[in-house]
Amino acid sequence: MKWRKVVRILHRDFGYLAFGLTIIYAVSGIAVNHTSDWNPNYVISRDSLKIPPTRDSSLSKEEMVAYVITNLNEKDSVISSFKSSPMVVDIFFDGKSYKADLKTGRIKAEIVEDRAVIRQTNYLHLNAPKKIWTYVADAFAVILILLSVTGLFMIKGKKGITGRGKWLTVLGVLIPIIFLIIYF
Repeated sequence: MKWRKVVRILHRDFGYLAFGLTIIYAVSGIAVNHTSDWNPNYVISRDSLKIPPTRDSSLSKEEMVAYVITNLNEKDSVISSFKSSPMVVDIFFDGKSYKADLKTGRIKAEIVEDRAVIRQTNYLHLNAPKKIWTYVADAFAVILILLSVTGLFMIKGKKGITGRGKWLTVLGVLIPIIFLIIYF
């Protein structure tokens, strides 16, 4: 068997093997690249609510929490709370929180929900599972190296590495070097 045929077979099979992992890492990479524009793991929504105000500044933290929960008809269990001022209480639930000003009756609600699919891809991309996933990620990196190297020799002649391929390869090496010079 000719070596170029072996290269094509390896490149094809490694490409099939890498497909799913490439999608996961690419989607996560795009999401994580834009953390200054959005939160790639969570959708955070904010709302303003209103309850009847009270002037009773002698309420304990527990009484303030009970007052808010009763007036909002809240059914979820409180995880924690604290009194940030005599008439303001912060209440935390699983996935949401309230900052209630009892003097005005205004409540700032914040609801945090998982960003479906993207959070899970980020979990894998950032190697949060550790353990055996580290070896899967390392194997994927090796496969990407093999795909890069075998890709250089897929085609021969003027469209291959000895033709225009050499210029594209040089450009592919220069791009990260240029950005390192500029930003690092």
